[in-house]
This record gives sequence, structure tokens and C-alpha cells, in this order.
Amino acid sequence: MIDPRRPGIPGDITHGAVGPLPRTTGRQIVVFAGTDDDARVDWGRVGLHRVADSRDFAEGDVSPEALQDAEATVFSALGIAVVTADPGQVSRLQTAEAAGRPVLSVSPELVHHVLGDETRSYTAGYRDGVADLSGRLLAGEPVPGAAPPAAAARFEDTAQATWGVQAVRADASARTGRGIRVAVLDTGFDAAHPDFAGRAVTARSFVPGEDAQDGHGHGTHCIGTACGPRTPSTGPRYGVAPESEIFAGKVLGTDGSGTDAGILAGINWAVTSQCPVISMSLGADVMTAHPPYSAAGRRALQRGSLIIAAAGNNADRRSGDVGFVGAPANSVEIMAVGALDQALEMAYFSARSLPARGGQVDVAAPGYQVYSSWPMPTRYNTISGTSMATPHVAGLAALWAEATGRRGLELWATLLQESERLLQPSLDAGSGLAIAPQ
Repeated sequence: MIDPRRPGIPGDITHGAVGPLPRTTGRQIVVFAGTDDDARVDWGRVGLHRVADSRDFAEGDVSPEALQDAEATVFSALGIAVVTADPGQVSRLQTAEAAGRPVLSVSPELVHHVLGDETRSYTAGYRDGVADLSGRLLAGEPVPGAAPPAAAARFEDTAQATWGVQAVRADASARTGRGIRVAVLDTGFDAAHPDFAGRAVTARSFVPGEDAQDGHGHGTHCIGTACGPRTPSTGPRYGVAPESEIFAGKVLGTDGSGTDAGILAGINWAVTSQCPVISMSLGADVMTAHPPYSAAGRRALQRGSLIIAAAGNNADRRSGDVGFVGAPANSVEIMAVGALDQALEMAYFSARSLPARGGQVDVAAPGYQVYSSWPMPTRYNTISGTSMATPHVAGLAALWAEATGRRGLELWATLLQESERLLQPSLDAGSGLAIAPQ
């Protein structure tokens, strides 16, 4: 995934905070004080009459059409609503004193996008990197961030397993994620991929006008890393939790864009479906936590679901820019994942912790030159990003959930406690390399 702001640098899914202002839809995201406080809002008094409620849909599966048609859509498991409201209605929501202030915050709904060309292959990236390095050496220039010989790769892909599966010790674990539901909220999933034939897969789309089929690639790649098979039809093992149950939520469209509403709808569906693990390889280059995701993360934890999100790819450590953890990973209630390379050094694009509470990297995992599934007929692809590190941790969370029976905050604590400490600063790698139970 390539960030056009810095050619050659992988870029996570992000909304338009790179421009002068984030893009918004004109709708508002309302966070209630509690998951039942939406019932205390007099929607008619606010001037909203077409109200949809996730409790009226099987498994909280609010259709994208309902999201479009309703003036207010309530995600009851999260205590959050998406509303179409003018400034006067927003003001009345924010000052709902007659109902005892059931509303905590009202925030504009943001538009999310994929930055750059995510179909960019390892070969293309390698070619460009070699060309850049050769040019610098021939010109006698120093190479920023060049690693000393001691930083040679500790891991590499083999015929048996990818370097990431080896590094997190999933290939040596007796656990497989059996019976654990893993929700990956992304660009969907290629249901026709031969490596997943016979697997338990539940797929939903929260993108208007699109089914759950992945026309982009990013979602299939992330699902492969988290949940791919123990013995693929060809090539090495690339999945961490090969017997987990896959819940594929399409929250970003084939064009790589989506909204807060679709992402929150996916989270609500995953929580209602009792998925202990929710993986979100998406983010925004903004330093402040977005209130809806803080609430969603907290309420998911209360119901036994851990949200794991990409820390962000806004760094360029080769030139001394360490970046910062973006939203939603910078919410206190969401686990933020940084990316490592084959030498277990920080990947040059992986964001560093912010000083603010919640803005820290919690744990790290393989995120550089990661081989995984890709929509047919390409079948496989090798790409980089904290987006690739995140599903490694999601798969590990499934293994630990199976091994211990722990959920929510206890599962979070286990992942951090059992991680392997690294020489990297905790500002970069958090508790270290996440590893599998043995």
C-alpha cells in the first residue's frame, strides 16, 4: 500500500485528513451516555422521524440501504447513532437536557479512503527501492536509516510458512483458533478463493450498492493473514488462526472508500454476533481520538469483543520522521499495532506513540513484505503496512482466546503480558512482539 505523499511508503486506509480538512458527509455521529440512552431521546422533538434500530435487524446487521434511508440509525450494542440533521437539530441533540443529558458527544461523520495503489507488488517495491539505493550510493550520498550489518533479517519466507507466521510462533502452536469468531472489517472477502473452500465464513456488506465480494484486495489479504489455512492449496502457510470462524464485514467499498457509519455498522454487527476479536486495518492521520470509536471500543470490551487496529503508516524513519498513532487506534479502548520487519526492527513507515493518553502503540507484529491471499485470479500478493501487522495480532488473539477462554480486557492483557520484549523502545513497539501460545 503506497502513500502518495511519500512515494514508496506503504499507506494504511485513511480518511482525507491529509488535505486541508477531513471530508465529511454532512451526517452526525451521536454517542449516548449508555447503550440504552437512545430510548431517552425524543427523536420527534429533534425533528427526526424515520429511525432505524439495529435491534430490529437479525444479529444487528443493519443494511446499507437502511443507513441511507433513515434519518437516524441506532447501533444499540454500541450506544451510537448516525443521524441526518441540520445545525438546529444538532444543537437540540447536544443540549438534550430534558432527557437528563443522554448524549455525550456529537461529531461529524468522516469519509474514509484507501491511499495509493494497494495492488503494488513486492517486486515493484523492491525494484524501486534498489533503484533509489543504487542512485544514492553512486552519488556518494548517505542512505538515511541504513541498517548496520547486525540488523540482517532474522526471518524469511520458507516453503512451509511465511516469515510472519514463524516470527509470531503460530507454526509451533498447538492452538488453531477453533471455535473463535474473528471479524475483519475491511474491503470484503473473495468467497471464491480456493484456500478457503469449506471454511465457516459469514460475510456482510455495509457499503451501499455492493455485496461482500472483495473487489479491492486489502480485505482478502488481511483475512488470509488472520485466518488463512494451515495447508494452503499452494505455497507456504500464511494464516495465524487456521480454524477460526471468519466474519468478513465489508465497510470500505471496491474504490477503497467508506464512512464512519459503515464502519460502526460493522462493529455493531461483529459485537452482536459475539466475535471476541475484531480486526480493523484502517485509520486516519489525525492526532485526536474520534469520540465514536472511543465509545465503540469501550462498549465492545464490555461485551467481550476486543478491537485491534493499525497504528498507522505516517512515519518515514529513514528521514527521522517517526509519525504518530492515528484514529481509531489512538483511542484508549482500542489496541494499536505497530509493524516490524524481518529483523524485528520497526518498519520505517510504522507510527510512533503520541504523548496523549490512548495514543500509544500497544504491541507490534510482522508488517513488512507480508505474503497472503488476494482475490482471484491473482491468488496471492506481498504487501506492507501496519495494516498487515494488525491481522497477525488478530489471529494471535483468537489463539489466546481459545487457549485461555479469556475475552475483552482480560484477552487484551494476556496478549501484552505474553508478548516477547524487543530492543525497540516501547514508544515504537509497545509491549513487544505478539506471540502465540505454545
